[in-house]
Amino acid sequence: MSAVSVEQEDKTPPAAAREQSPWRRFAAEFFSSKIAVAGLVTLVIIILIAIFAPWLAPQNPYDLATLDVLDARLAPGEQAGNGMTFLLGSDEQGRDILSAVMYGLRISIGVGVVSTIIALLLGGTLGLIAGFLGGRTEAFIMRVADLQLSFPPILLALILLAFLRPGLGNIVIALVAVQWAYYARTTRSAALVERRKEYIEAATCLGLSPMRIMFRHLLPNCLPPLIVIAALQVASAITLEATLSFLGLGVPVTEPSLGSLISNGQQYMLSGKYWISFFPGIALVVTIVAMNLVADQLRDVLNPRLQTQ
Repeated sequence: MSAVSVEQEDKTPPAAAREQSPWRRFAAEFFSSKIAVAGLVTLVIIILIAIFAPWLAPQNPYDLATLDVLDARLAPGEQAGNGMTFLLGSDEQGRDILSAVMYGLRISIGVGVVSTIIALLLGGTLGLIAGFLGGRTEAFIMRVADLQLSFPPILLALILLAFLRPGLGNIVIALVAVQWAYYARTTRSAALVERRKEYIEAATCLGLSPMRIMFRHLLPNCLPPLIVIAALQVASAITLEATLSFLGLGVPVTEPSLGSLISNGQQYMLSGKYWISFFPGIALVVTIVAMNLVADQLRDVLNPRLQTQ
């Protein structure tokens, strides 16, 4: 074999590398971290438990016909009067803590995901408009975003809920109001970089409408940082919702969340009835940690320059 043919053979990329799709490369990089895989598996299990809670839970903890006050505050492993074993104990109303945690996960995760999606759509759209159009439009949107970011999230949510009153829909509105500015600023920064590139100038010269340029050509290149922020903000939204529910300003008692479940047992902690608050707290911590592990790996894969050393 000649030297030329050997050199050509060395420069030819392997077939597997040529055929590897972007999704396969993304999956290979994401699953290269055992910690991220553990977080993803844990998160998937938690989400499945939340989705199938009505079929997995030993009891419907919010069906009054199934509750008995004689079963109140039973320790983990004790049996109820009907022979049912409370694996994680019961609360002051005789509700099974394990079942309550499963139902609470549904509300907490649902509120976090829905509020994050709405905030992403709202903030991303405003940031895209600000970054592409510039001028007074950009100045106005960014000043409103700066004003919102000047308030601590918990304070802003408390102020809004003081006017809106506690409720599932109102807490979603409050969480959207807290989150949208993060997406607006990030999208605007990415749009400022992208709008100076040749493909945007070419689309403008072709006479394409601003809406088509923004959402057809500009938006896809602004998505990677938004995906990372959204993954992180879901965990932040769940934490904030749990805090508000713990304070009695979140979801109503009839629509339980992990925060309200933790609040239910705080008055019994000093008397040794730790399990009423402890197990919902553990579920909240595990959920937040799993989400953050997945979000950190997404950040490293989508933007290798931000990898932690």
